[in-house]
Amino acid sequence: QVQLVESGGGLVQAGGSLRLSCAASGRTFSKHARGWFRQAPGKEREFVAAISWSGGSTAYADSVKGRFTISRDNAKNTVYLQMNSLKPEDTAVYYCAARPTYTGSYPVGWDYWGQGTQVTVSS
Repeated sequence: QVQLVESGGGLVQAGGSLRLSCAASGRTFSKHARGWFRQAPGKEREFVAAISWSGGSTAYADSVKGRFTISRDNAKNTVYLQMNSLKPEDTAVYYCAARPTYTGSYPVGWDYWGQGTQVTVSS
């Protein structure tokens, strides 16, 4: 059974940092693009960041550029999202995802999803 499991969410004050992890099991995603999305209460799910299989290409939503960094460790089948200078508007459930090909910020075609981890940023 293929699973993506996020961890690292929690409650943090504005200006703080968190590092999310997404570990995959059941198959290797070393040749897949990996990504992060988020969904705030009452809002649609939105793209946050994506990374190609090699890590050589990345894409970010404008709202997180310069504050968030996506990275991956193919040996561990894991993708990370380092979140710095967090703002209350970053509060959301964060989901990791995987797709066969890297298409930057294109939100369609992500075949695999995790269950999500809550990030809450207090002001």
